[in-house]
Amino acid sequence: MNQDDESGNSTRPRSDTAGPNPGSGTPPRSEEPGGGILMGRPFGVPVYVAPSWFLVAALITWVFGGQLDRILPELGNARYLVSLFFAVAFYASVLVHELAHTVAALRFKLPVRRIQLQFFGGVSEIEKESETPGREFVLAFVGPLLSLVLAGVFYLGMSAVQPGTVPGVLLAGLMISNLIVAVFNLLPGLPLDGGRMLRAIVWKITGKPMSGTVAAAWVGRALAVAVLVGLPLLTHTGALGNATEDISGMDTVMDALLAAILAAIIWTGAGNSLRMARLREHLPELRARTLTRRAVPVESATPLSEALRRANEAGARALVVVDGQGAPTALVRETAIVGVPQHRRPWVAVSGLAQDLTDGMRIPAELAGEALLDRLRATPATEYLVIEETGEIYGVLSAADVERAFVRAMARPTT
Repeated sequence: MNQDDESGNSTRPRSDTAGPNPGSGTPPRSEEPGGGILMGRPFGVPVYVAPSWFLVAALITWVFGGQLDRILPELGNARYLVSLFFAVAFYASVLVHELAHTVAALRFKLPVRRIQLQFFGGVSEIEKESETPGREFVLAFVGPLLSLVLAGVFYLGMSAVQPGTVPGVLLAGLMISNLIVAVFNLLPGLPLDGGRMLRAIVWKITGKPMSGTVAAAWVGRALAVAVLVGLPLLTHTGALGNATEDISGMDTVMDALLAAILAAIIWTGAGNSLRMARLREHLPELRARTLTRRAVPVESATPLSEALRRANEAGARALVVVDGQGAPTALVRETAIVGVPQHRRPWVAVSGLAQDLTDGMRIPAELAGEALLDRLRATPATEYLVIEETGEIYGVLSAADVERAFVRAMARPTT
């Protein structure tokens, strides 16, 4: 999968830009919270193994070990070592699937935050949307395609070894698992790769990416219901290869639990895709010029009470510290002003409450949408100086104001 959380073995969500909070658009770091264990950086993209992977690796080892006990009983307890090798090899296949998404994204100049291997597969966190439906289709399709290629490679490997041996069983298991991963991810509903392909097709037909997202997300929700109801039914009737008389009560409970987890992942991923699409639809409304507070210039030695008096008279809500020539040098922090008691304000100079300006804190007034959010992430601060093309001061942009506008955009219904 790619951008959004997906079960099976690919992506969202995620994630994607998730607000103006600093850090989500910066290059990934090995100490990134929640990433897990850093395993390497292929193509410059960090690969993490989440703690949940160890749980599913243990589960695969136990389940596959039980199957090996029936097929190769002579292995004894060594079957669990073979099963653990299978679990690692399977997730190596998942990594190849995710790397396919990553390479395609980098080829299209889309930044990839990280790859994470987790409980139900893998996530490729691609931070920006494809610019065209054709690229979106390719980006989604390469993952299942690589899984199908791997299934073919393992099938060819089976013909080169003796059936019923450890290598033969491992290759058969890897062939089947990669085939399942490919087929599952090709289902036409978000957040699966097939859903992103469907989104690209509808986008191409209608010319509206939002229409594609809505269609694919609702198909994804329908798939979630189908998985919840259909997976236990297929297993119980033997459609997935189990004889009905061999299914125990515990098997039925496990099948229902697996179906519920998969359905929840798909349903949640579809909802996340809709929310992110709504965000992108309204992102252009986030404009530095419209969100900027009017500011008054004051010299560094000006008492806070006098500076606030001037601001009130001018109807301004921000203070910019300037030098003797009127050039801005610092911004007075709103939180610092609030922290000064009323009776102390005549004795406190604004310079003691100001943050020195850096180049990253100077924002063009015409900056808007994702470019605005990227600029704020690149230089985390509470306030930014907004300037005109001529270099004149337009006002002060508060990160809190951008955050509130962002939340309102998320809550607004789509058109």
